[in-house]
Amino acid sequence: MQASQQHRSSVMASRVYHQVKREVEPYCFPPFPSAGHSLCYSDSSHGSHFFVKNSSERYCTLESSSANGSYTVYNTSSTVSFSPNGSPMSQQESQSYPSGLHHSPDNTYGSPVSGSCITDDVSDLKDKLRELETAMLGPDSDIIDSTTSPEMDGWRLVMDAISRGDLKQVLVSCAKAVSDNNLLMAQWLMDELRGMVSVSGEPIQRLGAYMLEGLVARLASSGSSIYKALRCKEPASADLLSYMHILYEVCPYFKFGYMSANGAIAEAMKDEDRVHIIDFQIAQGSQWVTLIQAFAARPGGPPHIRITGIDDSTSAYARGGGLNIVGKRLSKLAEHFKVPFEFHATAISGCEVQQEHLQVRPGEALAVNFAFMLHHMPDESVSTENHRDRLLRLVKSLSPKVVTLVEQESNTNTAPFFPRFREALNYYTAMFESIDVTLPREHKERINVEQHCLARDVVNIIACEGTERVERHELLGKWRSRFRMAGFTPYPLSSLVNATIKTLLDNYCDKYRLEERDEALYLGWMNRDLVASCAWK
Repeated sequence: MQASQQHRSSVMASRVYHQVKREVEPYCFPPFPSAGHSLCYSDSSHGSHFFVKNSSERYCTLESSSANGSYTVYNTSSTVSFSPNGSPMSQQESQSYPSGLHHSPDNTYGSPVSGSCITDDVSDLKDKLRELETAMLGPDSDIIDSTTSPEMDGWRLVMDAISRGDLKQVLVSCAKAVSDNNLLMAQWLMDELRGMVSVSGEPIQRLGAYMLEGLVARLASSGSSIYKALRCKEPASADLLSYMHILYEVCPYFKFGYMSANGAIAEAMKDEDRVHIIDFQIAQGSQWVTLIQAFAARPGGPPHIRITGIDDSTSAYARGGGLNIVGKRLSKLAEHFKVPFEFHATAISGCEVQQEHLQVRPGEALAVNFAFMLHHMPDESVSTENHRDRLLRLVKSLSPKVVTLVEQESNTNTAPFFPRFREALNYYTAMFESIDVTLPREHKERINVEQHCLARDVVNIIACEGTERVERHELLGKWRSRFRMAGFTPYPLSSLVNATIKTLLDNYCDKYRLEERDEALYLGWMNRDLVASCAWK
């Protein structure tokens, strides 16, 4: 009996991870986290882009603005514009943007050849410091030559970073100036940064372009206005799905999350006849394609599967329709593999979910899936309702057999602005570097992929606060505390899951690394953990 169960577990776990077979390709759709969270900042977001109005309405990337001048992006009291090289600027700044950019015939996107648009040579350092000193302290000051102060040491360090083209340090210095409400320093550094960033450059230049957007918006207190303006202006849903699918294919982060969660569910349900899966962010539903296949091949026959798919109704945009589209696709797949199947659509946000929405039935083994979802739920620092912990307590009251958690390994929830900026800079630097390895810079869709699937997350983290800031990641240690407080205990991951994910990573750059520690799996890029996955009961 024990040997039979082990065989069944091995067959189930191994089949869960294989690529979808050729005959089920018609049922597959671009697998990616909820497009609703990609499209609407009232819940969460993926991507960043602005819209320009000229003779006809269209959207453009940061560097696709006309060289003839800057364009207003939206009409609010604090307006952000595009400069001639595509970098963001405030309305006031757009009247006096420095024209000293250095171009070359090969510099298609208008990025500067030098590291700075103002200071091109170390010999300019002292003159520039003198100008800044005069602006700050008056014409009779003589600080540079006679005294040393922490403030002037800070200016010298910044100027040294600019002269060396150290974009990362200049971004950090600009964020510190914004944090300290040092408007003179912040505006000056934003001018410098506009000549250093480029959505078509190195990974740090591309990320820097979006982080600069966030700093400009934060300084203008226009973060919420940006998202309200962007909500009703999106690329065609088919294009958005295409961008999501490209990101899904070029990076293993989402495959890792779905595979590890499916493996835990398959292991927990290997002997069950009736299985109910509650997916709190079902998106396109494609996470469940391989799991349905695995259950179909289970020794002794498949169980009856019922999936409750929860998703904000705004996700319908990327899907091209409501959750019924997901239900029909999965039902057709299950019919093809002769798996008894039901689908229950719940088109509400996680904050609205109550027990009656979940339709739990006696006699069903319950699995709950939180994949890239819980960090969008406001916690006690945002709302007294604390939906983040409320949902965990609600799920625990249902006595699930397994609960899966997949989240970005980043600390941007309650951190103050400046440390949050540094955390986002380090995290997304690793993300953009990993994309750079797989997706060539000349790839015509690369800018769209980064802009629509990643950049708006970055801007939200930097520019928004309170309920407007929906990208609120936590480290796995904090998630563990929340799950334990709700009454959960860890569910051990199968060693076969780890081995199969390692096989998946063989198809990607060797700089990705997989590590198992403290009953969880971590996927990282070089020395930075990016995604963590674990299971609970």
